[in-house]
Amino acid sequence: MKKTNPTSPARRHTEFVETKGVITTTDPYKPLVFGWQRHVGRNSSGRITTRHKGGGVKRLFRIVDFRYDKKDIPARVTSIEYDPNRTSFIALLSYRDGEKRYVLAPQTLRVGSEVMTSENAPVEIGNRLPLKKIPVGAMVYNIEIETGRGAQLVRSAGTGALVLAQEGEYTHVQLPSKEVRMVRSVNWASIGALSNHEHMFMTIGSAGRARHKGIRPTVRGSAMNPVDHPHGGGEGRTQRGRRRGPATPWGKPARGVKTRKRNKKSSMFIISRRKK
Repeated sequence: MKKTNPTSPARRHTEFVETKGVITTTDPYKPLVFGWQRHVGRNSSGRITTRHKGGGVKRLFRIVDFRYDKKDIPARVTSIEYDPNRTSFIALLSYRDGEKRYVLAPQTLRVGSEVMTSENAPVEIGNRLPLKKIPVGAMVYNIEIETGRGAQLVRSAGTGALVLAQEGEYTHVQLPSKEVRMVRSVNWASIGALSNHEHMFMTIGSAGRARHKGIRPTVRGSAMNPVDHPHGGGEGRTQRGRRRGPATPWGKPARGVKTRKRNKKSSMFIISRRKK
């Protein structure tokens, strides 16, 4: 982590990830980049469905390969790059047949390293194999839930899942949330844990920097009027929540309340719930 000199009240608390020696280039590979308009928390009708999003600097979208459909073809890491649209770093792979693709970069992956997606690939950082071929105790990321759909689980910075057991047609995997889940053994996963593990310790430091990241201000419910939020109103400062406990702006229970649907089909694959 890198701390800035306290030349202003904002920079006194600013702290960000030191990328010197990790990022190898600042220019993305143009054929895999295009401009796009962010929807900033709005749906197809233009209504805000996720609050506190909007603005931000312009970004170029990098096309990242999550399907990994180039199998049994070795690839060499050409560069490790920053992606403004995700928390982990990305790696540019040059395949032996000449094609180039972006993938999520795991920790300890370096320029010049060779990776491969194959059932016979060695269990090494960056290689991708079926879960049944991965030994117990290995860390994995980019886990496939539905066969053939590509990587869906464990894709954020510094995360990795632990392979706990192989049982019949299923593999028991402990996710970063400590939830233990059964995944089909024929599904694929990549070896290792994702890069930029210090991302969670980053401090934005100033309101302006938050706006550049596309984060709009958040107002406490207790600072609102009763018509605007269940926590609002009262003489002076009042306790957060109501007699029935904290609530969302729409009156739904919040903090410590289960939100998962009771009859969700995938619940049968969860062995142990995540820790509260």
